[in-house]
Amino acid sequence: MEINFKGKRALVTGGGRGIGKSIAQALLKCGAEVIVLEKIEADLQKFKEEEPSIIPLPCDLSDWDSTRKAVESAGPVHLLVNSAGVAAITPFLDVKKSELDWVFSVNFQALVNVSQVVAKGMIDRGEGGAIVNISSMTTNVAFPEHTSYCSSKGAVDTLTRVMALELGPHQIRVNAIHPTIVMTDMGKRAWEDPKKHMKYLVRTPMGHFAEPTDVSDGTVFLLSDMAKMINGTILHIDGGLTSN
Repeated sequence: MEINFKGKRALVTGGGRGIGKSIAQALLKCGAEVIVLEKIEADLQKFKEEEPSIIPLPCDLSDWDSTRKAVESAGPVHLLVNSAGVAAITPFLDVKKSELDWVFSVNFQALVNVSQVVAKGMIDRGEGGAIVNISSMTTNVAFPEHTSYCSSKGAVDTLTRVMALELGPHQIRVNAIHPTIVMTDMGKRAWEDPKKHMKYLVRTPMGHFAEPTDVSDGTVFLLSDMAKMINGTILHIDGGLTSN
C-alpha cells in the first residue's frame, strides 16, 4: 500500500537537520505540504535551497509565547511531528536548574505548546489528524551524564499516552518513537569513539545503529492510514537493543 499525503499539511519541529530533516524529506516524497520549524536559520535556508517547496518557520522553541504565535501563523496542520530536541552532557551531581529548565523547555514544554495549538485546530476543523513525538530509547536504557535528557524523554512518553487518551475521541492519534543511537552527522561525531558506543552496539541484535531514514520511515507509517488504529503506542526503532 502506497502512502500518499497529498492535500495534507505537515509540521515538523527541528526539521532543519538530522532526524527532523529526514522526516520532512520523507513527508515531501509522500506528497505532503511540509512546514519546517527550525531555530537555526542557516540550516533552514540551506534546506529551502535544496527543497524550494518547504515552508520555513524560524522559531526558538524555548520561547513559549513566540512559539505559540509562530505555530498559529502556520495555518492548518493535519500531521505533526515533534522532532526537535536538545541534550546536555552533565554528571548527575553537577546538574543545575538552568540545564533542567533549558532541556525541559525544548524537549517537553515546547511539545505541549506546539501540540496544543495544532490539536485545537484539528478539533475545530473536525477532520482528526495524527501526531508523532520523537522520544528516545534512553527512557528504557539510561545513558550516563544524561539526567536532564533521559528525564525529559520519560516525560514525553507519559505525555504521549495522555494525549492519545484525551485526543483519541476527536480522531487524533498520538504515538511516539524510541530511536536508538542514530547516525546523523551529529550522532557520528558524538559516538565515533568505540569506547563509547561498543557497549550499546554489542547489545543490539541487528549489529548496527539506525540511520535517519529508519526513523523517518517509522514516522511516516505512524502518520499514515496504515496505522489508523494505532494510538498511544511507542514504536521502538532500536534493532532490538531494548529487548534484552
